Amino acid sequence: MAAASGPSGECSTGKGVSNHMSYLSALIASFNRDEEGQGLAEYALILALIAIVAIVALLFLGGQISKILSVIGSSV
Repeated sequence: MAAASGPSGECSTGKGVSNHMSYLSALIASFNRDEEGQGLAEYALILALIAIVAIVALLFLGGQISKILSVIGSSV
């Protein structure tokens, strides 16, 4: 099925294609915004995981670290 040509020589379905393209552009732009928020959430999760690992390490190694720092402090 061929599209009819308007007086200016443009395809009569041109507006429909343009509307679909603008809709797709808006949809892609919304995905980009969503990815930025997702990236921020991922960084927050990584930061929380690092904090948990640091706290657990200090709980298990706190006594040994304190002894090492005491030896270094007394030798200075």
